[in-house]
Amino acid sequence: MTHAEEWVSLFDGKTTSGWEANEKPECFTVENGELKLNGGMAHLFCVKEGYADLKNFEFKADVKTLPGANSGFFFHTENRGKGSLKKGYEAQINTSFTKDPRKTGSLVDVRDVDQSPVPDDQWYEYKILVDGKHIVVSINGKPVVDYMEEEKPTRKKGREERLLSHGAIAIQAHDPNSTTFMRNIQIRKLPD
Repeated sequence: MTHAEEWVSLFDGKTTSGWEANEKPECFTVENGELKLNGGMAHLFCVKEGYADLKNFEFKADVKTLPGANSGFFFHTENRGKGSLKKGYEAQINTSFTKDPRKTGSLVDVRDVDQSPVPDDQWYEYKILVDGKHIVVSINGKPVVDYMEEEKPTRKKGREERLLSHGAIAIQAHDPNSTTFMRNIQIRKLPD
């Protein structure tokens, strides 16, 4: 990890400038300097110049969930319009959403975690490292998932594109009963 660039802010705390929703932009609002996710299933893609298509990077954000919230960070993905994201990985955010057993820190359907390392109603740092075929998901500085993608990984039906390649970062709003807050959203590129 030599020659990493400096950390760059992806969220100004005032607007969703540099981001674009694939649908339902009303699910992404800014309140008190925080990005609020609520209102239904939609994804907010980073379109900031120079950061819309990434390969190797470190990403971090402060996250807080209200009880029953579900969200996630997608990476190496792309905006194909309305609907769920097929390309890339999802790093799960879920402390107490009971309809999904995959908890915060999971690489959904690849390396799942069954207990959240953090409680609801509390800010924590969520960090994702992608370096070559290596992915590390850390919560408050502690690795939760450390995964090395195999040469030809097996994926279940509907998840065949859950692979490392390159692409965008996207933030997921999940359902009308999920409320998640984010702040200090930052990224730094690593050498390819």
